[in-house]
Amino acid sequence: MKSHRKNFKAKKEFEESVIQIDRVTRVVKGGRRLRFRATVCVGDKKGRVGVGIGKSNEVTGAIQKAVNAAKKTMIKVPLFKGSIPHDHQVKFKSAIVLFKPAQPGTGIIAGGAVRTVLELAGVKNILTKSLGTTNKLSTSKATILALSELRKTPAMEKAEKAKQEIKQKAPFNKGQARKATPRKTEAVKKAPVKKAEAAKKAPAKKAPAKKAPAKKAE
Repeated sequence: MKSHRKNFKAKKEFEESVIQIDRVTRVVKGGRRLRFRATVCVGDKKGRVGVGIGKSNEVTGAIQKAVNAAKKTMIKVPLFKGSIPHDHQVKFKSAIVLFKPAQPGTGIIAGGAVRTVLELAGVKNILTKSLGTTNKLSTSKATILALSELRKTPAMEKAEKAKQEIKQKAPFNKGQARKATPRKTEAVKKAPVKKAEAAKKAPAKKAPAKKAPAKKAE
């Protein structure tokens, strides 16, 4: 019998993207040993991203090791209106990366490994330029370094304070207020009904019969 249960797939906390897979050979006494090196980027598209490297005799094993390494070295990126808060330039070995914030609707102006890292970090509008080497491993590491060095601006701090003040002023949500109102009306409606019932029941009691006057003796 076939089961009628639906197979619901649990949503992953992080999204994974393979940047590059390389074949690495090592010369030993008996010849050459072939291994695979995987460079993987992991992020949740909400400001958390990481890059990891894994090596193994099989491609799947290398990817899994790289994913675990990326999760251990994740960073938090300060995002402001879908972009970065300020300009920044970083040099990592032979890779030089320049970032500039952009207005909404610009998109991600980048390519290669830089674009992959920015997409998984949650950046929607940015201008970038790679000024050094085109090596994917070096550019991805330079991108992570640049994102980790970003700092909050005074405009971001003001926006966060304004959000906190709004939350403090509103003690409850609109949905809770709507649910609370019918309870008050029900209590008001039930109160006069009880009084009317009590008024009806009161006259129903019979008055005690008066005793006849005693007869006078003749």
